[in-house]
Amino acid sequence: MNNENITTEKWVVTIGRQFGSGGREIGRLVADKLGIEYYDKELLIEAARQSGVSEHIFEAADERSPRFFANIWSFNLGLNSGSYFMGDTPLSDDHIYRAQSEVMTTLADRGPCVIVGRTADYVLRKHCRVVSVFVHASTEACVARVMARGDCNSADSARSLIEKKNRLRAEYYNFYTDKRWGEAASYDLTIDSSVLGPEGTASLIAQFVQSVTH
Repeated sequence: MNNENITTEKWVVTIGRQFGSGGREIGRLVADKLGIEYYDKELLIEAARQSGVSEHIFEAADERSPRFFANIWSFNLGLNSGSYFMGDTPLSDDHIYRAQSEVMTTLADRGPCVIVGRTADYVLRKHCRVVSVFVHASTEACVARVMARGDCNSADSARSLIEKKNRLRAEYYNFYTDKRWGEAASYDLTIDSSVLGPEGTASLIAQFVQSVTH
């Protein structure tokens, strides 16, 4: 873990994850075990509120590489008054990314927390101490999870969805950071959730976090 220029009084656990690996559930379990806050979709809601933009815009751009929305939304859709618009310039993913990043730093200032996805490890790398984790799983385990929660009704469609979601997440992460999504060298800890299951994986991560933050 690189501690150069890091404020060690504050720390955050960030969790990257493959689609279907259970990263969101595991992140919540880790937060519960450590007694700290948990943020996932909550980031979008808070970012939207602070910037005066409809949260639906944030959801549409969530963890997707940059593109402009001029042909999708009119300039004033969901706009109260915000610094992320200038004249008739369309809302871009870069503006949304900046808004989410500002929310992350605000949340980190409130105290230790778990943040899932959205390049939080990179955004906060010089703001506080970051314990970065990446959760992955076997293809079979991801397919089973995706089907069990009703996202797809066949294994083939589940595999296609998993590939698409992972590709989008990788493009997003690789664009905004100087690291590679899912590569072990990009994180402090990578773990296969299909080995220990959500509860066991969360326990291991919580133990790791405690060992490096205390």
